[in-house]
Amino acid sequence: MGKLPVVLIAAIADNGVIGRDNQLIWRLRTDLRRFRELTMGCPIIMGRKTFLSIGKPLPGRQSVVLSRDPQFGPDGVYVVPTLDQALETAQRLGQAMGARAVIVAGGGEVYAQALPFADRLELTFVHASPEGDAIFPAFDRSAFRESARSEHPAGPEDEHAFSFASFDKQV
Repeated sequence: MGKLPVVLIAAIADNGVIGRDNQLIWRLRTDLRRFRELTMGCPIIMGRKTFLSIGKPLPGRQSVVLSRDPQFGPDGVYVVPTLDQALETAQRLGQAMGARAVIVAGGGEVYAQALPFADRLELTFVHASPEGDAIFPAFDRSAFRESARSEHPAGPEDEHAFSFASFDKQV
């Protein structure tokens, strides 16, 4: 079996913000459902702060957490000190579990490190400009081709309008 594609998944405000104080800053149930659908059955790479904001391993997925703290070792996750080790571990786990992709799920520093390895981006563009301290890194849009987009209005389950967009790395 070949290398699994590396997919970055993020929800990004119009001003590039992805979070504040290690928390999501909007309520978008439709986006959370999409995240679950895209990540179920896959290994997920995330930074320590992102993992701590979630608080536990996500069911039906394998969590690979980046941390330079040798004392950090929550039950049910794989902790590694570098992105190279995270990608290697996630590829191995993904192959063993029959996954369709390796997922990178944040935060900002992890996205910046992983962007050069991304085969696909699954982005939610949140049509709001909140204050925040975590930013999605700028990326060369010409390196990716937008392959899908759908628009969604604000509603009872979603406090802001948003767009789902998929981008495939240009070959």
